Amino acid sequence: MDTVANMLCVICNAEAVGKPTVTVPYSRLKYETAKILERKGFVLSVEKKSKKAKKTEKVRPCLEIALKYTQKIPAISGFKKVSKPGQRIYLSATDIRKVKQGHGIGIISTSKGLMTGGEARHQKVGGEMMCEVW
Repeated sequence: MDTVANMLCVICNAEAVGKPTVTVPYSRLKYETAKILERKGFVLSVEKKSKKAKKTEKVRPCLEIALKYTQKIPAISGFKKVSKPGQRIYLSATDIRKVKQGHGIGIISTSKGLMTGGEARHQKVGGEMMCEVW
């Protein structure tokens, strides 16, 4: 199962019903993806928290993401998972294109870490095209 696509789906579903926050299990990849969404203004804030599910279970880290709305309209209207577990999509810096004529962002996993498509083009690095968010 693709955890980043699952996180984006949870965010879009929560925004569709108007929830203020969502909680997803923590992973470094999901945290970095959420931080990019926060930096680009798609979500309000991202926090790493600890959550204890039951008395017998140990404490598990999770991400609490505060969602962003403009006059009750969600900031994220859609997303597309480009690189999937069955088919990885790698792009060079010159092949990275704008998402929705510049109204969205592409998230790329490069050798210098996770970054947006514009940042990757500017630094002239390519990598795996993870997803597109608009």
